[in-house]
Formats: sequence, structure tokens, C-alpha cells
Amino acid sequence: MIKSVVPTGASKKGKQFFMPYIDLHVHLDGAITKEIAKKLAQMQKLSLPFSEEKLQSLLSVGDGCQSLEEFLRCFAFPLSLLQTPEGIKEAVYLVSENLKQQGLIYAELRFAPQLHTQKGLTQQQVLQAALEGMQKTTLPVNLILCLMRGKDNQSQNWETAYLAKQYLVSDGGVVALDLAGAEASYPTKDFAPFFQWAQKEKIPFTIHAGEAAGAQSVACALEWGASRIGHGVRILEDEAVMEQVKKRGVFLEMCPTSNLQTRAVANPKEYPLVSFLRQGIRVTVNTDDMAIEGTTLKQEYQWLIENFHLTRQEQKELLRLSVEAAFTTASVKKQLMETIHQRDHNEAL
Repeated sequence: MIKSVVPTGASKKGKQFFMPYIDLHVHLDGAITKEIAKKLAQMQKLSLPFSEEKLQSLLSVGDGCQSLEEFLRCFAFPLSLLQTPEGIKEAVYLVSENLKQQGLIYAELRFAPQLHTQKGLTQQQVLQAALEGMQKTTLPVNLILCLMRGKDNQSQNWETAYLAKQYLVSDGGVVALDLAGAEASYPTKDFAPFFQWAQKEKIPFTIHAGEAAGAQSVACALEWGASRIGHGVRILEDEAVMEQVKKRGVFLEMCPTSNLQTRAVANPKEYPLVSFLRQGIRVTVNTDDMAIEGTTLKQEYQWLIENFHLTRQEQKELLRLSVEAAFTTASVKKQLMETIHQRDHNEAL
């Protein structure tokens, strides 16, 4: 982890005014903390024959991470705990409750069902377990199903896509599709058939793009009709793509710590989220893989406050954009905005 990037707590340098957080980009397998991992192992009668330090190292990225591909290797161990209905159900519940304890009022969890079939579950069984876990939590949560970049997994990706169509709801379940994985090795353009189909079927979708690959990756997602882009930080490299993102009103799900750890942005001082916001690009603040990165949404906001002088009004605007971007109903969005306004009013008293 780049320990110097995001502070572990609040600082006197900047004030965080209120805490009704919303995270639209949370990977389930990247949110398995050490405490959650131990609970999942115990309930599934899985032994963890290593030290606390080793457990932590298996669940978090090392200081010397050099790329997205290296970052993705950290998912092997948490995924091993998410291969049974019980493990998946409990993980969704525990992760959601952990987010609520951190001050979140809404979250969208994403995962790839095909990665949870190592012990014989079908993708549908994986999804059903996740839905059961979602029903247990007291935090308003929705699910996004990820297709995976790779070779020889086209049939698995189509199975995920068809599941999304079968289970799609406007709130309270599966609300969208995504494309995740090693972007530099498996270009976004190669996945055109899936998202052209999703657009035709009116399935909302976001796409990981502009992270390990450049702005052209984002251009593909825009062409297919993505309403949100996972990360999108590298649109900075192409003014024309930046203008298209702004013109179309597409939301960027930006994740500061993640983008710095994977070297999507080399220099923390040049992180463009606040600059994008001030240019009128619709950006949101998210964690991506909070356990692997060792961060929280509060820490992400605090870092932006301290390093880019994010104002109180801009914090409110980022929250408003998160509500607007959420894959949920107008009534839920109204409730979220009412909660934000009430917290802001109470803070001002």
C-alpha cells in the first residue's frame, strides 16, 4: 500500500464537514477485511494455518505494487473464502454492515459470479446467495455483475450477461453490468458484442476503462452507451474524450488510492478528480477495494480535502453526483438526498 498517499485518519489541515457517504464502486472480494476473513473461515470450517501478519499480507497489496496486473493478484485468497453459498451470503452481509458502520447510507457491491464457481456452484447459485446476503443487511445495497476480461471465458461472460437480464430490477437486487479485469491485456474494444447487446436489452452498465489502458478504452465504453465509467482517470490524456465524457454527462467512478497504487496516476499531486469536478465533469468518489488498499471512503475524502482544498460545497456536490449516478429508483435517490441535506443542516447548526 502507498502509505503516504491517503492518511489513516483526519488531519487538522482540512475539515470534513459531514459523513453521509455513498460508494458506487466496491468489489466484494476486495472488501474482505482480516476480521471478515476470519469469520468466513470459521463458519465454513476452513483452517487459516498462518500468522496474523501473513493473513494481512494475503488480503492487502504490498508497498511496491507496480501495476493493475500485480494488484489483481491480491484477490486469490479472499476469493477462496467465497466459494460456498454460506460464504458468499455472509460476505455480502458482513461487507455491507462494515460499510454502514463507516457512515455509508448507500452502496453498490460488484462481483463476477464466474469467479465463485471453483467448488461447483453455478453462477445462478452464486447470485442467489449474494441476494440472500443483501436481504440481511440494514444498509441499502444493490448488486452489479461483472463480466471478466480474459480469454476462453466468453461462454461464462454470456452466462453472467443473461443472468443480469433475468434478475434485473430497478432497486433491491441486480441493477447493472460491468466489465472488470486486466484492461491492458484484454482491450475494451474486444468486448463490444456484450455491451451492444446490453444496450439493446436496456440493461444499465458501467465499464472499467481508462485505468490500465488509455483514453481510447473509455471512448469504446462511450460508444456502446455506458452511463458510468469505472475509474476513467486516464481521459486526461485525450481532450476529445474528456469533452465527450462531459458532453454526454457520463459519470466517472474515481478511486484515488486504487488509482495511485496501480500506477494509473503516477504522481499524487496530479490526481485529477478535483480538477475534473471543477471543469464540470461528473465525478464520484469511491474506494474500489478498500481491504486490499487499506482505505475507507472517509479517508478518500479527507485526502482530497487536504491535498486539493476540496470545499464544503464541493463535498456536497460530489455526494449529489453519487446520488444522481446511482443505479436505483427516483424515490430512493430522493430519500438519499433528504438524508444528505439533513446531515448538512445539522452540521451547520
